[in-house]
Amino acid sequence: MSNPENSLFSKAHSPMLQAGIVFAAAFVFMVFGKMIHGLGIVEVGDRFPWMTAAAFMLFFALFNSIISLATKDLNHYWGQSILSFAGLAIANGLLAWLFSSISINEAGSYRWIYTVLIFGYLVFLTLMGMLKRIVEFAQREEWNHPRIRKRK
Repeated sequence: MSNPENSLFSKAHSPMLQAGIVFAAAFVFMVFGKMIHGLGIVEVGDRFPWMTAAAFMLFFALFNSIISLATKDLNHYWGQSILSFAGLAIANGLLAWLFSSISINEAGSYRWIYTVLIFGYLVFLTLMGMLKRIVEFAQREEWNHPRIRKRK
């Protein structure tokens, strides 16, 4: 069995670090997309950087909200997480604009995708916070055995 002290969830990494790693990964994917398009291996669309930016924002949203279950101070983590997500959204948007030369308004449905990702992230974070509080409450609660009913 694995050691619970070495698990990913026991470390609850900083949301700023998570956002930095996700931004770097998005940058690498965008560079590879440009290289593949430049070499003519595969036709890469003009909106590929926007798709990459949105995909990595979704990746951050899912894993950041799941990792929030392992944190000790949920309110502090939430504050850092929301700021990190906002920074990641802006940074990924700027990066996609630099790579594609297309603004988010010209990128078609990616403006709506960004909007859905923002609200979806807030929903993910809220759900995980509620789940964590419910589990903490259940662990503190003293559970009694069910009453034994008499058979008739």
